Amino acid sequence: MPLAKRIIPCLDVKNGQTVKGTNFVDLRQAGDPVELGKKYSDANADELVFLDITASYEGRKTFTDVVKRVAANISIPFSVGGGINELKDVDTMLNAGADKVSINSAALRCPSLIDDIASHFGSQVCIVAIDARFEDDGEWHCYLNGGRLRTDKCLAEWAKEAADRGAGEILFTSMNHDGVKCGFANDALAMLADILPIPVIASGGAGSMKDFRDTFIEGKSDAALAASVFHYNEISIPDLKKYLRSENINVRI
Repeated sequence: MPLAKRIIPCLDVKNGQTVKGTNFVDLRQAGDPVELGKKYSDANADELVFLDITASYEGRKTFTDVVKRVAANISIPFSVGGGINELKDVDTMLNAGADKVSINSAALRCPSLIDDIASHFGSQVCIVAIDARFEDDGEWHCYLNGGRLRTDKCLAEWAKEAADRGAGEILFTSMNHDGVKCGFANDALAMLADILPIPVIASGGAGSMKDFRDTFIEGKSDAALAASVFHYNEISIPDLKKYLRSENINVRI
């Protein structure tokens, strides 16, 4: 039987509060990360992702105290990203209760960080997050600093390099689809699934239960991450899993 597909709520945290935007801007409040984390853990989410979304841009470390409080209230695997630039930061997050770390800007700036995390802590600890925008030249260009700065890397080559360096998973967020709720970037996700030997997490675009089904079937995604549809109670995780089961998608109930 193939591995169960995972449903992953995401807490985008700014100044200690959960926020959600559209296309990486227009942020609005979505609640207390500790309360939301507990809610998702109790609702049988498969994992929880916590992203300190302005840490890299503001040049500071992740809010460790908030991470500790979230970790103390959940019983599911927990990934933390934002402001993780060196092995010491990974150690700090794991000691605060994280099971995995997600690196994005730091990995683009210093790709050997992926090798270092994988060799010190194991590939399963290292998620490489990629924020990419589909542009007029027909390419997906990778961005850093929370989508503020375009790099010369393109999605496929960078994802492949990250996997070769020891990343355990790729978390791909389509900046074009972020917060728009019109479905995931399934063509790009399927392309990644075909070229990568590691799991791919879909992010950006969840608006309906069918969007999750489609990314598992058409996008060949191993996991689907979403924020606003869960934060604002538009979709409940137990209902979503029942629906996916009814569509013959293997999920943990």
